[in-house]
Amino acid sequence: MNAMSAVTARVRVEPIVDPDSPAAHSVRALRVAPDQYRYVGDTAFNLGDTLRDPMSEAMSVIADDVVVGFYRLDFAPNAVVGRSLGAPSVGLRAFVIDHRHQGRGYGRMAMEACCEDLRRRHPDRELLVLTVNCINAPAIAAYRKAGFTDTGELFHGGSAGPQHVMLQSLHPHPTT
Repeated sequence: MNAMSAVTARVRVEPIVDPDSPAAHSVRALRVAPDQYRYVGDTAFNLGDTLRDPMSEAMSVIADDVVVGFYRLDFAPNAVVGRSLGAPSVGLRAFVIDHRHQGRGYGRMAMEACCEDLRRRHPDRELLVLTVNCINAPAIAAYRKAGFTDTGELFHGGSAGPQHVMLQSLHPHPTT
């Protein structure tokens, strides 16, 4: 396999609708480092669960022509934190970049592509919301670098312990 450079790679996101598609097979093969597994779980399970949920969309992260990641968009009214956030929101769950592709900037570029995709396909949504485990410092830093804001609220519904609630506006701020 040729090594890809995040500096030159084009990162895009695409929905997965067919469980037998090449993208779905590639997502099932994604892996994280053992110490990350408790935060994201099994990607093959997450893909299957997402495809069965009519309120969710399975998304592949593609660098050039290689599937390097996956995430789930959750459109349930109280997605992720169990309550309304006061604006139409979408939840981000099960975000993973394969361990062989981490450290190249794909996560940040995937979040940019995710927001662009949501603005285009779901213009009614105003916020992207996620939770990240309090002890997962690398992920917290990565989400901040990608433009998410920590609300200061903790969500206690996760199986791996308390989680920070983080938001990103999907609408650009007006220029002054």
